[in-house]
Amino acid sequence: MAGAYDANLPAVPDWLNKGDNAWQLTSATLVGLQSMPGLVILYASIVKKKWAVNSAFMALYAFAAVLLCWVLLCYKMAFGDELLPFWGRGGPAFNQGYLKGQAKIPETVRMFGNGTKEREATMPYFPMATLVYFQFTFAAITTILVAGSVLGRMNIKAWMAFVPLWLIFSYTVGAYSLWGGGFLYHWGVIDYSGGYVIHLSSGVAGFVAAYWVGPRPQADRERFPPNNVLLMLAGAGLLWMGWSGFNGGAPYAANLTSSIAVLNTNLSAATSLLVWTTLDVIFFGKPSVIGAIQGMVTGLAGVTPGAGLIQTWAAIIIGIFSGSIPWASMMILHKKSTLLQQVDDTLAVFYTHAVAGILGGVMTGLFAHPDLCVLILPVPNTNGAFYGGNGGKQLLKQLAGAAFIATWNLVSTTLILLAIRMFIPLRMAEEELGIGDDAAHGEEAYALWGDGEKFDATRHATQMQQFERDQEAAHPSYVHGARGVTIVL
Repeated sequence: MAGAYDANLPAVPDWLNKGDNAWQLTSATLVGLQSMPGLVILYASIVKKKWAVNSAFMALYAFAAVLLCWVLLCYKMAFGDELLPFWGRGGPAFNQGYLKGQAKIPETVRMFGNGTKEREATMPYFPMATLVYFQFTFAAITTILVAGSVLGRMNIKAWMAFVPLWLIFSYTVGAYSLWGGGFLYHWGVIDYSGGYVIHLSSGVAGFVAAYWVGPRPQADRERFPPNNVLLMLAGAGLLWMGWSGFNGGAPYAANLTSSIAVLNTNLSAATSLLVWTTLDVIFFGKPSVIGAIQGMVTGLAGVTPGAGLIQTWAAIIIGIFSGSIPWASMMILHKKSTLLQQVDDTLAVFYTHAVAGILGGVMTGLFAHPDLCVLILPVPNTNGAFYGGNGGKQLLKQLAGAAFIATWNLVSTTLILLAIRMFIPLRMAEEELGIGDDAAHGEEAYALWGDGEKFDATRHATQMQQFERDQEAAHPSYVHGARGVTIVL
């Protein structure tokens, strides 16, 4: 170790573990790649062509806006000193003295009834800068997931106002309550890596946002084919592979728990994908790529609440249920519920994230293994109901935690959108909805024509006429074919 930890190297203090720091930065990068470019690509390709740019931009904007808000105010609201039992005291997190110090989660201190300390604050072996960035990537992907419910009609200016407000008044509350030392954390509700903080909250918030923004035009609801299936798979692949950092980085160390979590995460995703695909074949006669991606996502979301706390056979069981229960809720329950059909959740975020998240949280309350829980959880004698002891109480805690997160997101998202609506229309105008990207951004995804609609030759007439004149002048052998395509004779 000579040299790497030499006393003359002030950049490597005694408490810094290079392995943990390297893994945490790698995990943060993997989670960041899930959003940028993962969800940017997935959103851009899974929607109709006329919404490709708008959908990608909503994800891109959220990633950038969340980072700035995170270091200015929100990190300490989620992981700082207590302001309320469910909220931290906000403040900036960009002072060099603060960022180069050892990472610490102050409210993870646990006290006995007589006032003495039962457990010291969690202090990972890497600097605060690493922790701030790692937790930012979780905040960013949660906000981007909400966008999936309102793609194809939300006013981009309303979305730009929504992102920082939702981060401040919704996400930070769930993060502090379950991770940063809030009341659910100390009570013992298990949310290993975001089944509640990320998936349940984004699914409920997305569903509520879809209700207030309103549905897409009827033509888009009836026919909304992906514009690029292969690129959609590329985005989904980044999402899947990035989940190793998502759940593998949750213990804040390259330890036993992180290794178990990575294996369980990938196994649950694979199982869920296969179950969803099998159900598609049984009921619809053929496998669907979109269905396979949805099954992958539900498997990942379902295992997240307990990825490092369950045995591998339990991860397979969670994968089976994650691939079947959200499928049934989307394919059967949705068609029988008038309320669910009224809400236009574009990418079915409610089913793939909220349903899968609460399912995973409940199953963690069943299958959390006591030997694995003791490695990481702050509350002693914690285990799932399957192993007896306090397991029955743990299951009830999981249900209560889910109820709090769902209720908070329902109320906070509603109030935020109603406040924005006073100044900015939540939904694009009807004429803009008919045009899509060009109306919202003055840009289009592809130079090629084709979206199933009639080609509108009046749009960009001046530019098209000038282009035609330039082509004819430069290449007299060019003539114009159908639909504005230039053909070389």
